[in-house]
Amino acid sequence: MKNVLVLSCFLLLNLSFSQKKRDFILNSPNGKIDIRIAVNDKISWTISHEKDLILAPSDMSMTLDENIVLGKNSVVVNSKKESSDSSFETPLYKKKTVKNKYNQLTINFRNDFSIEFRVFDDGAAYRFITKKKKDITVKSEEVSLNFDQDYNTLMPYVRDLRNPKDQYISSFESHYESKKISEFTKDTLAFLPFLIDYKNHKKAVFLEAGLEDYPGLFVTNNKNKTGFESRFSKYPLQETNGGFNYLNKLITERADYLVKTKGTRSFPWRAIVISENDSALANNDMVQKLSEPSKIAAISWIKPGKVAWDWWNDWNIYNVDFKAGINTQTYKYYIDFASKNKVEYVVLDEGWSVETDIMKHSPNVDLEALIAYAKERNVGIILWASWMALHENIDGVFDNYAKLGVKGFKVDFIDRDDAKMVNSVYDIAQKAANHKLIIDFHGMYKPTGIQRTYPNILNFEGVKGLENNKWTPNDDVPLYDCTIPFIRMMAGPMDYTPGAMRNAAKSEFKPSHSNPMSQGTRCHQLALYIIFEAPLQMMADSPTAYMKEQESTNFIAKIPTTFDETVSLNGEVEKFVTIARKKADTWYLGSITNWDSRDITIDFSFLEKGKKFQAEIFSDGLNADKAATDYKKEIVTIDSSTKLTYRLASGGGLAMIIK
Repeated sequence: MKNVLVLSCFLLLNLSFSQKKRDFILNSPNGKIDIRIAVNDKISWTISHEKDLILAPSDMSMTLDENIVLGKNSVVVNSKKESSDSSFETPLYKKKTVKNKYNQLTINFRNDFSIEFRVFDDGAAYRFITKKKKDITVKSEEVSLNFDQDYNTLMPYVRDLRNPKDQYISSFESHYESKKISEFTKDTLAFLPFLIDYKNHKKAVFLEAGLEDYPGLFVTNNKNKTGFESRFSKYPLQETNGGFNYLNKLITERADYLVKTKGTRSFPWRAIVISENDSALANNDMVQKLSEPSKIAAISWIKPGKVAWDWWNDWNIYNVDFKAGINTQTYKYYIDFASKNKVEYVVLDEGWSVETDIMKHSPNVDLEALIAYAKERNVGIILWASWMALHENIDGVFDNYAKLGVKGFKVDFIDRDDAKMVNSVYDIAQKAANHKLIIDFHGMYKPTGIQRTYPNILNFEGVKGLENNKWTPNDDVPLYDCTIPFIRMMAGPMDYTPGAMRNAAKSEFKPSHSNPMSQGTRCHQLALYIIFEAPLQMMADSPTAYMKEQESTNFIAKIPTTFDETVSLNGEVEKFVTIARKKADTWYLGSITNWDSRDITIDFSFLEKGKKFQAEIFSDGLNADKAATDYKKEIVTIDSSTKLTYRLASGGGLAMIIK
């Protein structure tokens, strides 16, 4: 009897040990990517692409209240593998349909939690899932990213601090710094997305998706300087007004936890996109694939389009018989311009109201008259608001202005992604949808999938756009323009605000408040309307400037802001990019370069075979290297066998509409 008891105990111990130490393998549908999950005293994953190690063993865990660590000495209960090969409609995106093919492994652990892994042909992701009956407190999360070599990175560091003592209050606007992993800037943080260059033409971009009721992910160097470890902003307990014009809520006290949340829920995805060629990064759907479907049943009222914008050009219209500025006559002029050029919206930026109380109008702006005037001319009105002013009276503001006929809001100075702010962003999205209002989140962290869940959210900043560049002569803007399609744009739309009609060569650029210019050529600016994703796309220059350049304006006005199909034709990170997009039966093609001039060959094999097409082409003029406004317009006949080579000037571009 004793021998039987000893044998039983041995078997139980052996079973317990075997359940604690487990290895799992999951391959991508095409077999190129495999992830290996090791469950030991900790849980880690390793990612390989063919024979190349993309991610060295990297730990994951989540610490809850009462020091419960999900991922430490965890015991596997069971696991399940599944495959999915489906697609879903995306009517307000860069393509009409997204294919969603992946293999999935769900590992269920003792202590009521699971980790779900997905492997696609273009990357991999995981997320924690808890199944607790009561609410939980998340104290911390461990996200490790380890590498086998000291690879080069393109990293957006936290720079524009709204509070110098708090790196988590930021505008999320940074150019990328090219540094080795070990050279990560000391005592700072970086935000997502960022890129790793593996020296063999392969690259990886790190993203997150499904960020809801949870803070955003930052990274810093790990102790060994061989990778990165996670940082998150703690939950705000006390706030005070501060920042630019006191339009932010600065945090004066934080909790010792990230969030108090539901015990049964899914947490954000930690995702890696892997590419064998740079151009594939400029047409990636990972965030869409990992996001929750739309919570808005009927979306026909959501109208994307272009916006005549006032702030960048400093309301600088002239040759008129009234004083230009933040007043009714000026905005009627913007509305007339928009109507004449079939621009869908006009935005009233800061100054139309009291900044801290947007229920109070400027006496110089007759808002009701403007809304009626715009409606008669088939133009919608969008209002600027600080997040702080909107947040303090969101129901009253939305109800009031929706009844007046306003079409949406540009919400600015968010500048945080702690769990409290993320929840506020979702709250604004839902309440705006209830009132059939569209939203442009400016002063915002990168999108993480809410654009699919709430498609009335048409745009996000989280990018160092033309707004910022008007004052920064030392910034290399064309290089940045040739970088963000491969990194930031992978997260989602960008409120970059292109459209400058005063264009400057590198040596000629000068900061100007009221007569701002862009770095690079006119054709560079035209191409941005095709390359940069933005269902709500600004036209940054003034009506006066656009009317003086009516040929360019006509071209911009014809470019849609959402598409049925996207093809990334070629490109190299930091150097150049060429993208073609289709809407109905018309193609739109844009190409831009950094400050290096180069020859670009366009292969039109993406066109339907057996048909002739007419291309309206804007290319850099022969003198665009000195006079950046110089361009050449031509109409040519092409077909799918055509190949055309164009010289892009320094900071140049190429743009075309193909019918």
